[in-house]
Amino acid sequence: MAHPAWTKRLLSDADLDAIAAAVAAAESQTSGMIKVHLERRVHGHRGDALARAKDVFAHLQMHRTVHRHAVLVYLALEDRKLAVIGDAGIHARVGEPGWNAIRDRMVARLAAGAAREALVGAVDEVGRILHEHFPPGPGDVPDSSDDLTVE
Repeated sequence: MAHPAWTKRLLSDADLDAIAAAVAAAESQTSGMIKVHLERRVHGHRGDALARAKDVFAHLQMHRTVHRHAVLVYLALEDRKLAVIGDAGIHARVGEPGWNAIRDRMVARLAAGAAREALVGAVDEVGRILHEHFPPGPGDVPDSSDDLTVE
C-alpha cells in the first residue's frame, strides 16, 4: 500500500505495513480494537496531541465497541507529538498511568531513531493489556478495517 510522501521522513512503506500487521496480530488475541493514526501535524487544539487524539477517536467511531475497549495510538510525525488513549471500558482498568507508560516508552524509542519499533512496541503492549482484560470470546471477529490510518 502506498502512503503519503511525508511519512517517508520517519517510516518506510515496509514499516507502515509492519505496524498494520502488528495491529492485526494483536487484535487476533482480544475482543478489543486497536488503531494507529498518523498525521503530518496536530490539527487544531493548539498542538495538544491528546485533545486531537480524542477527536480522531470519535471520528473513527472507536467508541462504538460493545465493551468500550478500543485503544488509539496517535502520532503527529512532524510535530513529534503523540498520545495513547483508551475508551471507558479499558481505561477504567488501565488508567492514565498505563497509557502514559506506553507513551513514554514510545518517546524513548522514537528519540533513539527506532520509529517502527516505537509503534510496533506500543501496539504489542496495548494488545497484551487488551488480551488480559478482554480476551477473545466465541464468535469474536477481529476488526480488519483501517488498522492504520494516515491523514
